[in-house]
Amino acid sequence: MATGEAGLGSTRRASRPKRLEETMRGRLGRECVYVPSCRFGLFVALRHWCPPGGRVLMSPVNDDVILFVVLAAGLRPVQAPLNPLDASIDVDAVPDEVWGSLSAVLTTNLYGNPDDAPRLRAKCDALGIPLFEDGAHAIGSEVGGRPVGAWGDASVFSLSKHVGAKAGGFLSCADPGLLGALEKTCEELLLPGRLSAELAYTVRPYAEAAVRGLRLRRAAWATMRMLGLMEREEIRMPLRARELARAVGAAPDLTASDSWVRVDMHDYRLRSGGLRLGRIGRKFDHLDEVLAACRAGTERLLSTRWARPVPRGGAGEAGGSGAGAGRPAVIQPVGRSVAQPVGRSVAQPAGRPVTQSVTRSVSSPVAQHPVSRPVAQPVTRALTQPVVQPLFRVPLFVADRDAAIAALARRGIVVGYLYDPPLDDYAGAGFTDLSPDPEGARWFARHALPVDPLRARQVVGVLEESGARPAEAPGGLEPTRG
Repeated sequence: MATGEAGLGSTRRASRPKRLEETMRGRLGRECVYVPSCRFGLFVALRHWCPPGGRVLMSPVNDDVILFVVLAAGLRPVQAPLNPLDASIDVDAVPDEVWGSLSAVLTTNLYGNPDDAPRLRAKCDALGIPLFEDGAHAIGSEVGGRPVGAWGDASVFSLSKHVGAKAGGFLSCADPGLLGALEKTCEELLLPGRLSAELAYTVRPYAEAAVRGLRLRRAAWATMRMLGLMEREEIRMPLRARELARAVGAAPDLTASDSWVRVDMHDYRLRSGGLRLGRIGRKFDHLDEVLAACRAGTERLLSTRWARPVPRGGAGEAGGSGAGAGRPAVIQPVGRSVAQPVGRSVAQPAGRPVTQSVTRSVSSPVAQHPVSRPVAQPVTRALTQPVVQPLFRVPLFVADRDAAIAALARRGIVVGYLYDPPLDDYAGAGFTDLSPDPEGARWFARHALPVDPLRARQVVGVLEESGARPAEAPGGLEPTRG
């Protein structure tokens, strides 16, 4: 076999995905298939479980790529109302007529903050529809005593986020009997690997390190734009409505939607070669260290004045970042009472003992504060202290996000993973059902400043120095129903 066909370093290529799959299976407690990207895995899941023309409830504060994956699968996105403090689906605010029209529900777990998967699982079971979990940002998060990804009929994960491999992902399924069919579908949709793509992937870390070391970020971005290598001038990619309508008409067809689905990751459906898989494996081996660092950074950021919006009329003082350091009382997030369905097994992450039944507290966005519920089944651990998730990004709430972004940029800190405007405002009724209550999503999209927890100390310093004010709380933080 020629090198150009298999990709450089393809020796023992078949064994490496299996090792990655076994490692993820141990973490998640269910079968996993390695895929070249999270978006590719999601397309496979949607095609497998959903009938053509089906309707999928999803979050409007999400990567636009996910909207295009749903459309490429021949499905109709339905935008959900969101809780304004963590952008999770507001289960109680979804109208009954919308629930009755759905073919599936897709969670986002934005930045690692879990959606209310136990309640969504129960709702989907009652309706007889599948639940999909997008765990791209949430590979270390937990909800209801299980890892994110252990509640859905299928879940997808990215190895580009916490793992930092900039490639690779997993598609997992609750029913191990479906593993062969999912693997077969993946094989049919994968494109052959390319030597050029493998080499570019291999040298990319060194090129990025050189850019950072020489402080050439702005020059590098300008050059990439000039060469057409950066496809986003704004937060959202150009919709190109006429072309998109033609692609939707051809769905289900990943190729017809390729120019939207591939944005930011042109290798999303290429078969991975040995060089790529080797680097992904080495990165994946250090995931627990990264999660520990993310958890520490998340905890630091949650102690700041910007972790919660302030009451209207109380914008807060500048300076001081500790849990009570000279800042006004902030509005606490609304807790979510989550009933864990009876009769479902609980995944046990490696190294965590199973305890007796406990009372678990759940609230948003991250630290789980007292609003307790009984859990009838054993869970992974007793919760006597608030739980801090190892977030991929920590959403801080600032009054003037653009000013905060500019202040951080002056210190070489780039803010990414912004999802503004919400998808229904971006795409319109021609391509998605609009949210019945869009204000929570709009508020979050406008005020959330996603901060890398690994740079918590530097970010807090810049925000203090620039005098960034916390955002004022949106109205209607009380539960919508029930």
